Amino acid sequence: MQEVVVSIDGMMCGMCESHVNNVIRNNFNVKKVTSSHSKGRTVIITEEDIDEKKLREKIDETGYSVTDIKKQPYEKKGLFSFLKK
Repeated sequence: MQEVVVSIDGMMCGMCESHVNNVIRNNFNVKKVTSSHSKGRTVIITEEDIDEKKLREKIDETGYSVTDIKKQPYEKKGLFSFLKK
């Protein structure tokens, strides 16, 4: 699994977050996507690699602009995850 953190400029409210989330869900196979206009970022959890160029293109089409994309392995953190160490 992979976590993709996308920094996005232009989100101002909850509806902006919904627009970005819907664009990502409709164009990519993702497990989870959450956006925060106050933090200016979207976090995507996916099993497949996401093409950064296509991701930028689809978000730019909505009127928002991608400023940065970071990818890293994703580890699910549950209530008792501290016991696994």
